Amino acid sequence: MDLKKIDLKNFTPDLIRNFSVIAHIDHGKSTLSDRLLEVTGTLSDRTKHAQFLDKLQVEKERGITVKAQTASMFYSHQGKTYLLNLIDTPGHVDFSYEVSRSLYACQGALLLVDAAQGVQAQTMANFYLAFEQNLAMIPVINKIDMANADPDKISLQLQHLFDFKAEEMIKASAKAGIGIDNLLQAIINKIPAPTGDAKKPLKALLFDSWFDDYRGVVCLIAVHDGSLKKGDTITLAHSQRDYEVLEIGLMYPEMISTDALYTGQVGYLITGMKTVQEARVGDTIYYTKYPVVALPGFKPAKPVVFAGIYPVENSEFDLLRDAVEKLTLNDASVHVEKKTSAALGIGFRCGFLGLLHMDVFRQRLEQEYNMVVISTAPSVLYKLHMTSGKTLDIENPSEFPEPNLIEEILEPMINATIIVPKNYVGNIIKLCEESRGRQLDFSYLDEERIVLKYKLPLNEVATDFYDQLKSLSSGYASFDYEEAAYEPADLVKMDILLNGKQVDALSTIVHRDKAYYLGRDFVERLRKLIPRQLFEIAIQAAIGSKVIARETISALRKNVTAKCYGGDITRKRKLLEKQKEGKKRMKQVGNVEVPQEAFLSLLKRNE
Repeated sequence: MDLKKIDLKNFTPDLIRNFSVIAHIDHGKSTLSDRLLEVTGTLSDRTKHAQFLDKLQVEKERGITVKAQTASMFYSHQGKTYLLNLIDTPGHVDFSYEVSRSLYACQGALLLVDAAQGVQAQTMANFYLAFEQNLAMIPVINKIDMANADPDKISLQLQHLFDFKAEEMIKASAKAGIGIDNLLQAIINKIPAPTGDAKKPLKALLFDSWFDDYRGVVCLIAVHDGSLKKGDTITLAHSQRDYEVLEIGLMYPEMISTDALYTGQVGYLITGMKTVQEARVGDTIYYTKYPVVALPGFKPAKPVVFAGIYPVENSEFDLLRDAVEKLTLNDASVHVEKKTSAALGIGFRCGFLGLLHMDVFRQRLEQEYNMVVISTAPSVLYKLHMTSGKTLDIENPSEFPEPNLIEEILEPMINATIIVPKNYVGNIIKLCEESRGRQLDFSYLDEERIVLKYKLPLNEVATDFYDQLKSLSSGYASFDYEEAAYEPADLVKMDILLNGKQVDALSTIVHRDKAYYLGRDFVERLRKLIPRQLFEIAIQAAIGSKVIARETISALRKNVTAKCYGGDITRKRKLLEKQKEGKKRMKQVGNVEVPQEAFLSLLKRNE
C-alpha cells in the first residue's frame, strides 16, 4: 500500500486498533509479528526476512527480543480499511519494564502461548501486567502444527489459570501462516478503539526512544487527544523544554514520513533532541501554547543488579566511555556512574534490571563497539542501619564500612514464581532451600506441572541461579520474579587478598553461614587461574582481619646454579641465597596480574 496516497486524517479512532503481543521467551512472538506484517502487505517479498522486528545482532543470535519495536499495518475488513499498530514487546523477565511501558500505548494484547510448552512463568507475569492496565486480551495458542503440540491441553490451562472461555482461543501457527486472518479479525472485533478526542488540544504519550546517529533522538509516541503536525512547537511536561517538530510519521515498518499524526495513532517524532535523557519515557507531549494535565507516567526503571565494567587496557577508557554513552542513549534503563578501582583502574559502575540485561549490555559493547571489557561480580543494593542512627544505601562491596559501625544489614528480597515439571520438583526445591529461600506456595498447574512460589534473597539469584535452574530441570523450568521488601540478614564482606594486598574488584557480600565454603571455593579457583610468577603468591579469603581460606602459588624457579661445575658447595649456597633475597624483594614490589577469566569464573559460583 502506498502511504503517499493515504490520508491519515480519514483514520478516526474507531478505525484504529493499538495492540501488543505478550509471551514467554521463545513462544514465537517475533515470528507472529513477521507473519502479521506479511499478511497485511506491510512487508514485501523483497524486504522480508526472519525476525524482522528484531534489529539488534544480540536479538538475532539469542532468539530473544530486547528492545520494543512498533509497526503500523493497514487491513481491510467488511469494506473498511483499519490502521493496526503492533507494539512488539520483549519476553524475558529482565525486560518487563519495556513491556509495561509498551502496554501503556495499547488498548489490547495478544497473549501468545506455545502449544507444546504451555503456560510459563513469564506468560503469567505478562498477563497480570496487561490485566492491571485493563487491556482487552485475546488468547492465542501458537505452533499448533508441531508434532508434540497439544492445543486442547493448553486451552484447559488458559481456562483454569486466567478464566478465558474455550471459544475465545485462537489456534494458530505463525510459521505456517495458519489462523492469521482469524487473528486479524479478532483484533478488529475484540480490541476496543482508542478513546481520544480530536477536538481537544494535543496530549501524547512518549513511550520509547532511541538514538539515531544522523537524526538525533527518535521518539515513539501515542497520540491521545488532538493532532500533531510538522512545524508545531511542543513542550515535554517533565523536562519543560520546548521543541519544534522536524519530522513525524509512521513505522511502516521502517520510518515513513507523513504530514501529521491524529488522535489514537502511534508513530515516531523527531525534534532534534541530542540525548535520550531529554526524551524521558512516560513523558507527556503538548502544544506549548495549550498546556494540559500530564498523563500518569510510569515509574523510572529501578536498577536491581550492579556490576563494574572496566576496559582491559587503561588506555582504552575514552573508547569505553563513548561506547557506554551511545549504548545508554538506546537503553535509558541502565544507570551509569564513573568509578576507580585500585586493581582495575578507571571504569564504570552500572545498574541493570537483571542478569540477562547485564549480559546483553556487555555483549552489545563487545559486538557493536568492539570493546573488550572486564565485568566484576554482580551485587545488589543493601540498606545499612548504622550505630550512629544513619541509614546508608550501598551496592559496591568495596564501600562497606567496618563491621563494628553497622547495627543491621537489610538485603532486597524477591517473590519468585517457578513453573516446573513434577519430575524435577525435588531438584528445584533443593536449589531454592540452598539459596536461603522460603516456600510461599505449592500448587498444580495441571497433572504434569507444578507452580512453586518462593521468597528468595536477590543476592543469591544475582549470580548463576537461573543457569542452575535450567540445568537441574533439563531446561524445562521457567522463572519469573518481582521485587519484595527488604529483610534483615546476617551478611559479611569477604575480601580476597593477593600477597596481603586487597583486590577490591573481587570483594563480595556473602551470608555468614556460607562464607567459609565460598572463601575456600574462591581461593582454589584463583590458584588455578592466576599464572605463576617468579615469586610466591599467597591467595587469601578474609572476613575483616580473620583469614578463612588460603592457597599458595609456588614461584617459578630459575636454575641459578647451572653455571657451577663442581667446586665448593658454598658457591652454590651463595647463589641460592642471593636468589632468595631477590624473590623476597620482588614479592614486596611485584604486581600480581589477575586475568579476566578469574573475574568471569567467580561470577559462576557453583561450577
